[in-house]
Order: sequence, then structure tokens, then C-alpha cells
Amino acid sequence: MPSGFGSSSYYDRQFRQSPALIRARKPYLVKNAVVGSAVAAFAIGVYIYTIRAIGQDEFEDVKVPDAPAQPSKR
Repeated sequence: MPSGFGSSSYYDRQFRQSPALIRARKPYLVKNAVVGSAVAAFAIGVYIYTIRAIGQDEFEDVKVPDAPAQPSKR
């Protein structure tokens, strides 16, 4: 029976990557890092834009209801 994750030969008994997995992932390492950085930068940009857009709103057009009337104590 092979060692590692089930029948996977890409991991050893200590769940470390085998040299075969490192060789298989090597061509995609830079591309994945670039795409991951681009996605993260886009998400952070959308977040910052949204916070700034909301921060400029004074909410003057929103009606605030009056305080509820307090029941009289007898």
C-alpha cells in the first residue's frame, strides 16, 4: 500500500510534498502568484472604493423615525 494521502504518491507519510509534486507545480508557480496577487489587489481596491464612497455620503435623504413615545407611569 502506498504511503501518504490515500493512494497519492505526491505526499509522504509526514504530509510533505514529494520531489515529483514540486516538479509538477513548478511551471505554474509564478503564474499562480501573479493571478492571486491580481485577484487580491482587485478585491482590496473594491473594498477601499466602497468604504470611500460610503464615507462621503451624509445620509441626509434617509428619514429617521421619531423616538417612540414613552408610556406614562401611574
